[in-house]
Amino acid sequence: MCRHLAYLGPVVPLAELLTTPPHSLVRQSWAPRRQTHGTVNADGFGIGWYLPASDEEPARYRRAVPIWADPDLADLARTIRSGAVLAAVRNATPGTGQEAAAAAPYRTGQWLFSHNGAIDDWQRLTEDTGTALPARIMLGLEAHCDSALLWALVHDRLSAGEPPGSALAGVTRLVAAVRPQVRLNLLLTDGKSITATRWGDSLWYRATGDRVLVASEPSDEGGDGGDWVEVPEHSLLLATRSQVRTEPLSPENPRPAAERSRPHDLGLHA
Repeated sequence: MCRHLAYLGPVVPLAELLTTPPHSLVRQSWAPRRQTHGTVNADGFGIGWYLPASDEEPARYRRAVPIWADPDLADLARTIRSGAVLAAVRNATPGTGQEAAAAAPYRTGQWLFSHNGAIDDWQRLTEDTGTALPARIMLGLEAHCDSALLWALVHDRLSAGEPPGSALAGVTRLVAAVRPQVRLNLLLTDGKSITATRWGDSLWYRATGDRVLVASEPSDEGGDGGDWVEVPEHSLLLATRSQVRTEPLSPENPRPAAERSRPHDLGLHA
């Protein structure tokens, strides 16, 4: 498993999200409180952030070492500021690559993506689901791992015009149908919206004023009766800086209700 987070809000130093909270992402790499599979997330980490007032693609910093072992992180987190961030610490699925390219976030254009979970026998996934990704996509996977394959499946749907909620929901149902024990907590942002699934591990969010933070677990004590909200299991989350909603994610709910009834009302690209 892994731990990850996504943030939208006022511009802040990365340290405010990654290192200074009492149960920060750095601490979750070696002492997660709510992780149900695995105990240490030491197989690399990554940070993606959007430049303030810029339409350029997000920047990334990824390493194959544990996040606590990176001597440069403190300076980066202290000096880099952003209002849109996705970061993750990795606990690698057995049989996957150990290189930095296997650490989230994955990036294509304006999109950043992370996967908290694991897929058994992931190498046969496209065959078992009957998904025919073009050879150029399969050969161009950024890393040899289940998360990179999931990103290819999600991005293929986004490229075809599916809204982010439909893309994550569709891939989650597709994979769960052939791997019933799969863990698929997916996290996606374009710097203006956050879309996530809870399927197999913990997911929480905090929405205060003009900011929202979605994370595998609370970064402070607020999760115990405070202002953190736990996302129900088998759910989809759709968020902007001003609104968060969750809804059940199941085979009987083929597309997010918000996208079926009011496709523009959420302001996911505002």
